[in-house]
Amino acid sequence: MFGKIYRKIANIPGWKTKRKIVVIETDDWGSIMMPSNDVYNKLIKAGLNLGQGNESVYNKYDSLANALDLEALYEVLCSVKDKNNNFAKFTAMSLVANPDFEKIKANHFESYHYELFTETLARYNRSDAFELWKEGIDKGVFYPEFHGREHLNVQYWLRELQNDDKNSVLAFDNGMWGFNRGEGKLGYQAAFDLDKSSDVVEQHIIIEDGLQLFEKLHGYKARFFVPPNGPINNQLEETAAKYGIEYMSSPKLQKEALGGGKTKTHFRYVGKKNKYNQIYITRNVFFEPTPFENQVNSALKDIELAFNFNKPAVISSHRVNYIGVLHEENRTNSLKELKALLSTIIKKWPDVEFMTSTELGDVIRSSK
Repeated sequence: MFGKIYRKIANIPGWKTKRKIVVIETDDWGSIMMPSNDVYNKLIKAGLNLGQGNESVYNKYDSLANALDLEALYEVLCSVKDKNNNFAKFTAMSLVANPDFEKIKANHFESYHYELFTETLARYNRSDAFELWKEGIDKGVFYPEFHGREHLNVQYWLRELQNDDKNSVLAFDNGMWGFNRGEGKLGYQAAFDLDKSSDVVEQHIIIEDGLQLFEKLHGYKARFFVPPNGPINNQLEETAAKYGIEYMSSPKLQKEALGGGKTKTHFRYVGKKNKYNQIYITRNVFFEPTPFENQVNSALKDIELAFNFNKPAVISSHRVNYIGVLHEENRTNSLKELKALLSTIIKKWPDVEFMTSTELGDVIRSSK
């Protein structure tokens, strides 16, 4: 009951429209996550906590997408069209780099080095997948935007490796870092959380570097930014704005990272602007068929609620749902649910419009 009331209240403030706009934001594209099933089994046998329950699916199923993953996804997205004759589309929140484990180890954890995610693809014999990224952009169904340089809290991770944290070194030696660190510890996946308040200085550089790399990789500037796992110090919005970010994703109750476990809460809503003239876009629909089964009906209810309050439906999803490179049945099952969701959307709301997050931002900015 509380959840239903909260969702209704959360849809009240902010920008309104009579248009039936659906945006699908999917996080984590480009990050290595789990290198292979062999690594997964080895780490489980060694006793590393790879997550419990729904949390564990990210390590069990998620990895760099291969060409088959993307081809299957595009087939589903191209199976429907909106009132404007556009296919359904993913805003693919993307990382541009992963740690270069060999160079970091060679320097005894004293300095950090990264490789472009296209180099990571090559190491895992998935270079053909990047051609599918380009094909998705050309088709208008897969549009990368900025999720960070890497899905990793670089400074904190490096300090823990230097301190010879047993589990961190075990994961590192197997080419990954996204394990469950336990109660009271920062998660390595939260790239812009703050262990120390002084870490924000390096984080400015990481955002600047990441956005420049994004443009080199994709041939256009990123304009929308979803910080990995949520936490971020709001000083970083200025650097993001300087390098082209016009739209920021945010929880409705954003807990700003201040360092040392301290946070400051800010209230956000779709259409709200910050002092850098960036517009916040907030998610109000949940669709995660891998961790949670039978997501179609609940997602449809969230979409209907958004439309009833004259809000765009901004769907939160993750790459893990659409990856079959480790377990093919994961991709098959989730794409079946995605297809059911999309086909029901166009039947229930024939005047629907599929947009990317950036397109939605442009609509909000141009409206009165």
